[in-house]
Amino acid sequence: MSETPLIGDFSPAPDAGLSGARIGVITFPGTLDDADAARAVRLAGGTAVSLWHGDHDLQGVDAVILPGGFSYGDYLRAGAISRFAPVMEQVVDGAKGGLPVLGICNGFQVLTEAHLLPGSMIKNNHLHFVCRDQKLRVENNSTAWTAEYAAGSEIVVPLKNQDGQYVADEKTLDELEGEGRVVFRYVDVNPNGSRRDIAGITNAAGNVVGLMPHPEHAVEAGYGPDSSAFGPVGVRGGTDGLGMFTSVLKKIVGAN
Repeated sequence: MSETPLIGDFSPAPDAGLSGARIGVITFPGTLDDADAARAVRLAGGTAVSLWHGDHDLQGVDAVILPGGFSYGDYLRAGAISRFAPVMEQVVDGAKGGLPVLGICNGFQVLTEAHLLPGSMIKNNHLHFVCRDQKLRVENNSTAWTAEYAAGSEIVVPLKNQDGQYVADEKTLDELEGEGRVVFRYVDVNPNGSRRDIAGITNAAGNVVGLMPHPEHAVEAGYGPDSSAFGPVGVRGGTDGLGMFTSVLKKIVGAN
């Protein structure tokens, strides 16, 4: 009689050829999803490097992830204090020099506070915390973090936030739309009132991306959403978020 495979056995083996790519994952006081982001990097085939908010050195990493959570308790505003953490000086300088940077949820909030991405985050329009599997449309697949997706394709990843409503003035919104810098857009339902259904954006260079939903929670069969935009999956079998991590790894390895 054959054995029932372990949950992890349903996920494909990582591409060993991507292990040379080193991705830094920053931990701030109050960060929740640093371990999840690091695991996503490893499942995609890369090497995760832990970075501390008080560091003054990025340890020579090839890309940086600012994960989700409630850094510094979200005091003042979500991400407002983290923006002044010592490590952020290096992140800002690196991003301006082309370093790929991904901000997820609270990390997206930090990127707006650091002025690496325009706009801001305010409380959800219904004033409640929301936690759900969310369908997104990939509007821009030319960034460092989305090249593995087809433009216009859809993915399903978890969403969990309280201050997730993306806002910006009309001029900024028009610029984002006109320059193709909206990376992800909410599909079927706008869960937080974000302007123009925007779920994620990029800078002009395409190396810095921020989004409110959590791709790192949809990377391993058995632990992801119950659905996928790419076809039927088993219970908790959705892995639509993995492409964000393989995208940056392949870009880094291809550039070396």
